[in-house]
Amino acid sequence: MLIAFDSTQQALRAEMLLEYAEVEIDICPTPKEITAGCALSIHFPEENLNMVKEVIEQEHVEIRGIFKPVQIGYEQIEI
Repeated sequence: MLIAFDSTQQALRAEMLLEYAEVEIDICPTPKEITAGCALSIHFPEENLNMVKEVIEQEHVEIRGIFKPVQIGYEQIEI
């Protein structure tokens, strides 16, 4: 799974919050298939989706969306 952002500040904030919540994450470039205002995205395992949503909602992190890889590109999921 992948979180895309509109700002680098929010991406770095989410990185800190998710690491604090002990969610396994990787910072990566935003894939070209996803239009976002920030070049950074966060990859995380699908089994951590509920924890990621909880942190984002509780801490009011502004995101472009959460995306799931599909056969060709990415598909945005409901949050």
